[in-house]
Amino acid sequence: MNASAKPLPGLERARRREQLSDEVAAQLRAAIMSGSLRPGTFVRLDETAAALGVSITPVREALRTLRGEGMVQLEPHRGHVVSAFTRDDIADIFWLQATIATEIAANAARRITEPVIAELDRLTDELADAVTTGDVEAIALAEFLFHREFNRAAGRTKLAWFLLHAARYLPVRIYAADPEWGAAAVANHRALVAALRDNDIDEVVRQTRGQFDDAAERLTGRLDELGLWPSG
Repeated sequence: MNASAKPLPGLERARRREQLSDEVAAQLRAAIMSGSLRPGTFVRLDETAAALGVSITPVREALRTLRGEGMVQLEPHRGHVVSAFTRDDIADIFWLQATIATEIAANAARRITEPVIAELDRLTDELADAVTTGDVEAIALAEFLFHREFNRAAGRTKLAWFLLHAARYLPVRIYAADPEWGAAAVANHRALVAALRDNDIDEVVRQTRGQFDDAAERLTGRLDELGLWPSG
């Protein structure tokens, strides 16, 4: 195909539909992981589509995706229902993310350059500013940009891809809306940047793992408070 040729209209529609389906899946996934959609809740196509301002088609496709992930199940003649999950499921998700992230962090610490460290310092300042103003969207974006820059420094493209997909299960905006988490994230990033400047690989790994341990504890605590499962 000529490089200057425009994509076929049907292909463009398919791409937009796939993107919209991914966005709906992300919102439903976050709602499930944060406890907003509790296990046993039926996800109605028409109600969900109306709430998200989309048609039924991307909702249906999103539910198919979530069914493949084991987050919802289809009950014949009744519809999709949110699947049950446990503290162990939460622990497993964060263990996987931390395992990948610490491997990336160790590689980044060995390869990183001062200009990249300076950029991480700047991005930490942006995160701190966003936390100060309480801008949830800005906090989520600053956190994403910091970790993207850090992960790129490792040169482990495939591992970073796996981490990105594992991170889909984090309800990012729940964390971003928590001022205590925001302050802890800023402190963590500053300690991480200092360890990178000191070329202290063990400390870089420790700070990286610490952020995932903290996130797991906060999410489990939130779900306990919501009564998602019996405490104790």
